[in-house]
This record gives sequence, C-alpha cells and structure tokens, in this order.
Amino acid sequence: MERFTGSIRTALRANDWYGALTTALTLPDICGRMETPTEGSNKRYARWFSEWVEPVYTMEVGGQRHTFLSGNDCYALRCSLLHEGGENIEEQRAREALDDFHFIMPPPNGSCFHKIQSGQSLLLQVDIFCNDVADAVDRWAASDKAKEIEVEQRMQGLLQIRDVSNGIQF
Repeated sequence: MERFTGSIRTALRANDWYGALTTALTLPDICGRMETPTEGSNKRYARWFSEWVEPVYTMEVGGQRHTFLSGNDCYALRCSLLHEGGENIEEQRAREALDDFHFIMPPPNGSCFHKIQSGQSLLLQVDIFCNDVADAVDRWAASDKAKEIEVEQRMQGLLQIRDVSNGIQF
C-alpha cells in the first residue's frame, strides 16, 4: 500500500491536488476490497472509511458529537468526482448528510481552513484531507486486519508500475 500512499504524498509535494485527491478517494475502496472482496463497493467503502478515517472527522461541537465526514458521504464524493468530475453529491444515492464539498489549496501563509461546515456544505483543505486518508491507509496496512493471509494474498494482485530499466518481465 506504500506505493499508493507515497504517490499521494509525492503529488501533494508537487501541488498536484487533483492527482492526490483522486488517489486518496480510491484508497478506501481498495482497502475495503482487500478485507471483504465480495461486499459491494458502497458498503465496503463506507465501512472501511468509518473505521479508519471517520474518527479524525468526528469531534465535539457545542457539547455534542458531530461527524463532519461520514463513510457514505465520502463514497458519494468519490463517485461524483471519479465518474462525473463533480463536487456536488445531492444526486448520489450513497449521500448521508452533505450536499457538496469545497476543496481549497493550502493557504500560502500557513493558515488552516479544514472541516468547516455550513449547512450541508463541507470545506476541506485538500492536503490535510489527502494526508488523513494516506495516514489511515498506513495504519490499516500495519494492522492485524491487513496482515491476515487472505488479505496479504489479495494485496499481491494490486497494480504495480514497473521499472523497465533492467528489462521487461511478465
């Protein structure tokens, strides 16, 4: 999984926000499939995200526990971005509480604008969100769940971009 999380971090260093974001939005689906390959994409994505990423997006607000970003809403964003190029999720069946997302680049002065919700709209700072997902994938990859024999075997089948400087091997 390091090749994928490393790709996110490399893209962020290069200010390739779209490359980092699309990779980050696909990883919960990939990790979820490694654990439960027969489960549908929506269910496994939401389940994996809820376990590994959602806690970072849940906090006390006004004395009540509030989840800024659920697994279902993130899955709806993934579908909207990857299939339509959009940030609006109102028409996505998986959506739970949000209608749309707004991603911003890191401000040049080092400020942070992240997890800001207004009604059903959520503003996220793209570098923080992508790093949160990459960190969750790294935690998952080091966990007992990822070390199960079946999961490790499925991970062997993940796409690899090979270096051909020593020749091409199939």
